[in-house]
Amino acid sequence: MGSPLSSFLRQNKPLFFRIFFILFFSCIPDTANLCSNLSLATTAVQTHSASSDNHFSLKKLTLDGHFSFENIHYAAKDFGNTYHFHPSAVLYPKSISDISSTIKHIFNIGTASQLTVAARGHGHSLQGQAQAHQGVVINMPSLQKPVMKVHTGELPYVDVSGGELWINILHETLKHGLAPKSWTDYLHLTVGGTLSNAGISGQAFLHGPQINNVYQLEVVTGKGDVLTCSEQQNADLFHGVLGGLGQFGIITRARISLEPAPKMVRWIRVLYSEFSIFTKDQEHLISSESSFDYIEGFVIINRTGLLNNWRSSFNPRDPLQASKFNSDGKVLYCLEMAKHFNPDEAGIMDKKTESLLSKLSFIPSTLFQSDVSYVDFLDRVHVSEIKLREKGLWEVPHPWLNLLIPKSKISDFAQQVFGEILKDNSNGPVLIYPVNKSKWNRKTSFVTPDEDIFYLVAFLSSALPSSRGTDGLEHINNQNQRILDVSTRANLGIKQYLPHYSTQKEWQAHFGPQWKLFVQRKYAYDPLAILAPGQRIFQKAIPFL
Repeated sequence: MGSPLSSFLRQNKPLFFRIFFILFFSCIPDTANLCSNLSLATTAVQTHSASSDNHFSLKKLTLDGHFSFENIHYAAKDFGNTYHFHPSAVLYPKSISDISSTIKHIFNIGTASQLTVAARGHGHSLQGQAQAHQGVVINMPSLQKPVMKVHTGELPYVDVSGGELWINILHETLKHGLAPKSWTDYLHLTVGGTLSNAGISGQAFLHGPQINNVYQLEVVTGKGDVLTCSEQQNADLFHGVLGGLGQFGIITRARISLEPAPKMVRWIRVLYSEFSIFTKDQEHLISSESSFDYIEGFVIINRTGLLNNWRSSFNPRDPLQASKFNSDGKVLYCLEMAKHFNPDEAGIMDKKTESLLSKLSFIPSTLFQSDVSYVDFLDRVHVSEIKLREKGLWEVPHPWLNLLIPKSKISDFAQQVFGEILKDNSNGPVLIYPVNKSKWNRKTSFVTPDEDIFYLVAFLSSALPSSRGTDGLEHINNQNQRILDVSTRANLGIKQYLPHYSTQKEWQAHFGPQWKLFVQRKYAYDPLAILAPGQRIFQKAIPFL
């Protein structure tokens, strides 16, 4: 029957957990050992019997939507197309209570079951982050509430479901002459997905990332609680969830800040042969009081084929082709800019862009510009997606690597990576552009380098499954590892964006001084580590007794 103490602890586990954590934090300043019970690990394979028990317990729930236990293989696949972890079930929620009831049920079962929960938007994670091995994947696009509603006024905003696509938000808000301020390059992503990471594009230097432009969230925590949070209400959860990699709650509603939307965009590309001049001009533009509305850039490394050119396969044309500039095989750098305007402002636009360009030191013969609609500009990558799908080149492995690099180290990085590792060829577009951290909310979970200005460098590689050469997955993964190894040895102070690590020591190094707060928030809002197991930061809690 056990001792009276054992009986007491079995009946009061939540209280025991809380006392344990309080004592632990008060006695040990370093949280390195805290996660012996919330540790990084690959989820163990459950037996057929355990899986059947999971199905039975989930089937007992009363829901507005439904569970599917068959035809769920799609939930074991994502855009990265390299990790495939099969769930036990997929939840198709029609209401927020469906998500809350499911999580609360799993939380109440406790550690008697290894069920975990992952929210899946459009499956654009890269290393299985939205997967849940033998757990429950929530199909967020099926969430029907809240219905999207635009609020006009002095501070306009739109309330949207966490499963809503940004492209749909764009079309709806434009009906009111409004649009969100900050975007990602690809709009066919869900709100909950990008806000759980950061949401970075060429507007980030001006408005900050998407997580900077949110007034309010509704979140279902790892206990199944439904909480509204903002800067004024449940602020700790609000800051934790934004950029929190899904560790503290599932975003079911977001209130997004809006601004007046333009109708047209002046889209400009120019080339540089010297990296130092290229970065100097980029840094000048993001620091100027009057500048463009969008600033990005990319590296041109002996590109051949659609996979390497998909970022340039739409208007304005590739500046190399447009200008017929002879690169002599050199690595070139393209600065990409955009300025918003309305049709009756074309004359003013000419003067503004001419003034801004006059202060830059690009190769004059490579200037290429085009006027396009605001929607066509923002949805530009989708055009390339359609072309790649037609050729069967979209659903291939995408071993992307996204890095944030301090301004003071970007030249060293470029010399070693673009000058040595990638000097002959790249397996896809390489983006590079700076952002100013002064525009960012530093209270969120998102981790950046220590300097005020840092660069996003994104290696957007695509692998051909049948290839064993430079287009193959193994080669690209090895190349990515070489880039990371060089950065580590040179102590460049980089951080990964959309991070992926295999040990908790690496996660702790990634978060640095924020690690203790990250773990404290995990215990506060998801103490059994039910949520987002695909991030591989924590494992579902093992009982202390």
